[in-house]
Amino acid sequence: MQAKVVVVGSLNMDLVARAARLPQPGETVVGTSFATVPGGKGANQAVAAARQGAPTAMIGCVGDDAYGEQLRGALLAEGIDCQAVASVAGVSSGVALIVVDDASQNNIVIVAGGNGEVRPQRVQDADALLQQAEVLVCQLEVPMDTVAFALERGRVLGKTVILNPAPVSGPLPAAWYRAVDYLVPNESEAFALTGVRVDSVASAEQAAIYLLAAGARKVIITLGALGSLFADGSGFIHFPAPRVQAVDTTAAGDTFVGAFAAALARGEGEREAIAVGQVAAALSVTRAGAQPSIPSLAEVRGFVQP
Repeated sequence: MQAKVVVVGSLNMDLVARAARLPQPGETVVGTSFATVPGGKGANQAVAAARQGAPTAMIGCVGDDAYGEQLRGALLAEGIDCQAVASVAGVSSGVALIVVDDASQNNIVIVAGGNGEVRPQRVQDADALLQQAEVLVCQLEVPMDTVAFALERGRVLGKTVILNPAPVSGPLPAAWYRAVDYLVPNESEAFALTGVRVDSVASAEQAAIYLLAAGARKVIITLGALGSLFADGSGFIHFPAPRVQAVDTTAAGDTFVGAFAAALARGEGEREAIAVGQVAAALSVTRAGAQPSIPSLAEVRGFVQP
């Protein structure tokens, strides 16, 4: 299989607790359920791309533990090429500790584990995958020098490069912007990148102006229930979100990115690809969990707004 979408990124086991509300600092609350679910931004995005019909490959690392076997197995079950997913001795697999409340909001703590072992050389060793790909997707749950290497290599090879800057705590290195075709932050990530508090379409436009001035070619700011904002040098387009009843917002952003990447790899235009990403993300929030919530291509194509 020749992968059309290659994801360089993280694989985490999500340890998910549900409670009526999120705890305050120092507070203990009683949970209502617990589940162990394969996740990680990179793996979630790879699953989303694969379920949207794009031949997909993953570049990453897991620990030599039971979680690592399960994480790799979950990707293989989706038909994802895992030849570049390495098992590293002496480290744990990455984990994410997630609490979801009755309003479908969440708090997440990540322990990198094997994701910290995704060094530039591992990406270089998988260069044949990058050369075959049409779309390269990166996030920030692996070391920054690895992300920088992957972005630049994608640019040199002439691939469509998507960066989901998550998690992020401040501005990106200036040189990264020229290597990225689509920068895809959510509201909080846009705030971290720009200092503009994004809580409306108008404020998203202000953040996008900042990112374009910093050198971004095209920006898509995902806005949850408000949809998403696309921006480039010619202006802005707001895409309203499909109306659904949210159950769990975990992996909604990852679902958008992966579905968007898959649509681009199928040859769809960026507006059509954004629409696909939005429907996929909307369907994902109607279900619990990270990877289990991600819809198929048939579900996205068959979606009818209530």
